[in-house]
Amino acid sequence: MSTQLSSRRAWLIDAPVLMVAVVWGSSYLATKEITSGATVIAILLLRFLLAIPLLGIAARRKIRGLTPRELSGGLILGLILTAIFLLETYGVVHTSATNAGLIISLTLIFTPLAESGLSRALPSRAFLAAATLSVLGVVMLTQGAGFTTPSLGDLLMLLAALARTANVLVIHRLPAVRSTDDGALTFMQLSTAVIVFSLLSPFVGTTPWHLASTLTGAQWLNVLYLSLMCTLFAFFVQLWAVRRTSPSRVSLLLGTEPLWAAVVGIAFGGDQPGFLGYFGAALILIGSFWGRRAAEQSATPGPARPPGTEPTHDAVTTEGRTARGAS
Repeated sequence: MSTQLSSRRAWLIDAPVLMVAVVWGSSYLATKEITSGATVIAILLLRFLLAIPLLGIAARRKIRGLTPRELSGGLILGLILTAIFLLETYGVVHTSATNAGLIISLTLIFTPLAESGLSRALPSRAFLAAATLSVLGVVMLTQGAGFTTPSLGDLLMLLAALARTANVLVIHRLPAVRSTDDGALTFMQLSTAVIVFSLLSPFVGTTPWHLASTLTGAQWLNVLYLSLMCTLFAFFVQLWAVRRTSPSRVSLLLGTEPLWAAVVGIAFGGDQPGFLGYFGAALILIGSFWGRRAAEQSATPGPARPPGTEPTHDAVTTEGRTARGAS
């Protein structure tokens, strides 16, 4: 009976986390449908401006208690977040939703590789094999219609994956934010991004105010979906779940994001990767999961695991809350 209750409780936690992965996977197509090169900044501003007030109300007590050191740490992470969102959103505009979701999944490989380099500890052979498989998959995916120069969007998504890696490493190595409340830190990051986007807006493309007056009802639904589901809902569920189950379990479920990006892009976005592209997508997914498993198995037992192997509470929440999908 207790086993049945335990399994039921685990499912009640896993189901919302899996929903977050689906939401983040679908965010690429939602972004692509309402965004052009001239409206990237405006869309990001509208999306964040809708989310920040609600987040500020929810975390207002913790925000008021931030120290100057924590504020400076949040500012640094906010600037990294800004770069990630710019790369991802411009990347989605110039490539398919399927490519975007699968290329960004290379973060799962880049992070342990970068951490191994910083700690001067060689990754296992299994991990290196998984990383090679993933990179090969990206090549095949982006060349599914025939071998040509990768698109600008593909390259931007690759840079976004590297930026996500830098974000995870910084959050682990920045003492100023190690004990900062998750909600308050997220508010600081999003607020920093809004300030930067506001400064860029008059000089880059359409202003958010002009865009807001031209959006159709269906387009506003996409904006609200990105703001409320891909930001507020996703952040809340992730923080809630990671305190009730293991970080590795949450990270594994969120790791299905590229699968959902591919499913949504092919089913609803009209993406046609071709046989070679499908095969490459399969290699990326296999390599990502294999690499994650290999990193976890080589992690040091106990609470002090190297960042990027089996993620700590900070690693999981940071990856998700700052840069998941065009989410």
